[in-house]
Amino acid sequence: MVPDDYVGFTFFVGCMAMMAASAFFFFSMNDFDRKWKTSILVSGLITFIAAVHYWYMRDYWATVGESPTFFRYVDWVLTVPLMCVEFYLILKVAGAKKSLMWKLIAASIVMLVTGYFGEAVYNTGTGPAIWGLISGLAYFYIVYEIWFGGAKKLAEQAGGAVLSAHKTLCWFVLVGWAIYPLGYMAGTPGWYEGLGDLGLNMDVIYNIGDAINKIGFGLVVYGAAVSAKKTS
Repeated sequence: MVPDDYVGFTFFVGCMAMMAASAFFFFSMNDFDRKWKTSILVSGLITFIAAVHYWYMRDYWATVGESPTFFRYVDWVLTVPLMCVEFYLILKVAGAKKSLMWKLIAASIVMLVTGYFGEAVYNTGTGPAIWGLISGLAYFYIVYEIWFGGAKKLAEQAGGAVLSAHKTLCWFVLVGWAIYPLGYMAGTPGWYEGLGDLGLNMDVIYNIGDAINKIGFGLVVYGAAVSAKKTS
């Protein structure tokens, strides 16, 4: 990796940050009871999977000089559903059922698969716009479910650290995940290409978004676990 390769640099920093976060989450697991231990374990798995993929993506970028789109979506199809699982895990105390978890997972997979189709398979003509629309609808379903649907009601029933964590995670999904459509538009043809004129690079956008969202998700869960431990 050459010193002025700022894209490769974000891959490297992303990999190191994810590895550090994984170590933190894994070593802190035993500080909490079983309920929160599982949530923190999932947080560590999310960042660990991302760190491994970022290692390969960094090498791919350095060797080929192209965006590692396939590896990125493999990473997302593993980690994003796990982020949805986090909502279920923290809401179990309020009686969340597995049907909630599977609905969120299914929507996340639809969001990712259709996003991949638009970015890497049917990426000419109107393809990116059509597949991007479908992906966006799946995303907004997730937003609706956690902000206004059954997940919100369960969080309000639980109250305390669970409600606080749920609200913060909701903001991550609404605001933090919104960075990914910018990356999608910067990397696909059509009217999306206007973002390139602003100097936006798809990989840099994705790398920053991943670091913020995946590590941030875990830190929110960790903070909730600490708060719950203090009040118990």
